[in-house]
Amino acid sequence: MAGTLWLPPAVRERIVDRAREGAPEEVCGVLGGRRTADGDPTVAVERADPVPNVASAPRTTYELDPAAQLEAMRGVEAEGLTVVGFYHSHPEGPRRPSATDEARATWPGRSYLIVALDGPEPSVGSWRWTGERFVEERVRVEDGPSA
Repeated sequence: MAGTLWLPPAVRERIVDRAREGAPEEVCGVLGGRRTADGDPTVAVERADPVPNVASAPRTTYELDPAAQLEAMRGVEAEGLTVVGFYHSHPEGPRRPSATDEARATWPGRSYLIVALDGPEPSVGSWRWTGERFVEERVRVEDGPSA
């Protein structure tokens, strides 16, 4: 495991609600938060900013709108937070990154949270991109540790 991603219940609920509303297309966005300490593989998410999916095939892939992504990232930084990762949905599952997700990952050290809607209840998983591959990280759905 790559570490832990703390996800407040209210933020998880917003991401899941957005995934349900956007289905059958994938939805996506930026995660803002804090790293708990230098070198610690734990991140605490504090906000999730939706970004339009501009992919040519949004039912099976996502591409964050560049202008909206930049705006979301600036909003995160304006609050004194860091971009700790990104999220997107897999309306038909699975909860793990696809080959396309892996081929397009470009932010080493960031978390890629995925919401899968293929079961009776939505499931959430997260993977940290090493620059070469995804490593699964533990997701704790509760208010995170203080920075």
